[in-house]
Amino acid sequence: MTTTSVPGFAETLIAPGPTPEYPGRMRRFGQLVGSWAAKGSRLDESTGDWHEREFTWIVEFVLDGRAVQDVEVVDVPVSDTHPDGRETVAMAVRVYDPHAGAWRVSYFAPAIGEYCHLVATPHRNGLRQDGTGTDGRPIRWNFVSITADAYSWEGWVSNDEGATWVLVEHNEATRIR
Repeated sequence: MTTTSVPGFAETLIAPGPTPEYPGRMRRFGQLVGSWAAKGSRLDESTGDWHEREFTWIVEFVLDGRAVQDVEVVDVPVSDTHPDGRETVAMAVRVYDPHAGAWRVSYFAPAIGEYCHLVATPHRNGLRQDGTGTDGRPIRWNFVSITADAYSWEGWVSNDEGATWVLVEHNEATRIR
């Protein structure tokens, strides 16, 4: 193989669709593949204030269709660092684990110091992701409503090892691709 025939990173990472090995399981997060215009609000736990935000959420099959990866992109002022006026602020990789019958989720938002690991399972008409936040507290991230053209997502945290939960983030999104 010559260097001119070596595929690029994106071409190697992004898959055209789900693996045929377990198509039903891949639909759980695979139904979110595409691009989404999202509006959300986050709770500042120190002040109790909610802060609004808008972002684009882009989701693709990766790793030969055995995983789903997403990136969260926000508009920023054009600069040398961001010549296109966009910044990728977070990403998650969701890999189906056939041995556990669940999805393993890793989320990274380095600019705000968030690194979370969760396990996702079906829940009611959506998906529940349970894990631990960077600060060690239990977290629960739920897709509470998913349709072909929209979803709602809630982020919860527990200060008492899961006895009670506090809503700290809510997002609503519509499909743009």
